[in-house]
Amino acid sequence: MNKIVSFFILFLIITSCKNNTELYFNQEPPSTTPELFAPSMINTDSVELNVVFNNDHTEIFFSRIVDKSFVIHHAEWIKGKWTDIKPLKMYHDSVLLSVACDPTITKDGKTMYFLGVDPSLYANDVSKEELYKIPPDIYMSKKVNGKWELATKVEFSVSTEYIETYPVVTGNGSLYFRSNRPSKKGRMNTYRAQALQGDKFDKPSILMDIEENAPIVYISSDESYAITNKEGRFQISFNENGKWTKLREIPLSYEKDWRYYCPYMSSDEKYFFFSRKLNNPEKKGWAGVEKGEVYWVSADILFKLK
Repeated sequence: MNKIVSFFILFLIITSCKNNTELYFNQEPPSTTPELFAPSMINTDSVELNVVFNNDHTEIFFSRIVDKSFVIHHAEWIKGKWTDIKPLKMYHDSVLLSVACDPTITKDGKTMYFLGVDPSLYANDVSKEELYKIPPDIYMSKKVNGKWELATKVEFSVSTEYIETYPVVTGNGSLYFRSNRPSKKGRMNTYRAQALQGDKFDKPSILMDIEENAPIVYISSDESYAITNKEGRFQISFNENGKWTKLREIPLSYEKDWRYYCPYMSSDEKYFFFSRKLNNPEKKGWAGVEKGEVYWVSADILFKLK
């Protein structure tokens, strides 16, 4: 009897491990050393960034630069396997160059927010250099009858004439983002917009930096910890009884000349995803990006800092 029970337990363990690797494109989960995520599937010779899963891990989203546009790509877990990775159409067919990146998915899986630029709102035709100079806004797409619809700009209190970036939606539907809109503090600041009914938001409120010049670029679903980025490195702070703990750097063996950005957690909080890019030193911003990659690592490296 004991042999039968032992065999059954071993079978469950093997099956569980198999399913776990399949959920991550048959890649063995990483340890505390970062690894390139899903080579040839997600990471290719193109520039890729910001891998995000929905809450129940049945959809994956990431961005790829295609013909000079930032395009959100997508696959679904259906009948025990991933569908082919395909681009998501966020703007009208007339838009030839655009930006759609940094997706973040509501807990119910029905709404996507992302950083976007729809040039048709400004001019008919723009060059790549002009595209990257247009202030980005936060856009929203709804999933209706299994299909992601064309995106619309989020209401004016969130998307303004100024820069809005790094959207992150929390478990209760509230939205964190960064903006350089006028404020008493000046510069780029982190804002939180409380979710209201009907895809509406209360007036965004500015948040105090956890530490000076360490902007929040990710917040956990329950808002219990936040990740910041200072001087190209990630830090983490935990909310303990309403107060943020002192920032501690996330150890990633940061390489010189690479910029690290777009931190995100898997929905089960087992893995930490991040992006990095390498620029042509003679060109600034995205116009000079030569390489972009997405990595993942065990989330143990974050939580052991608590």
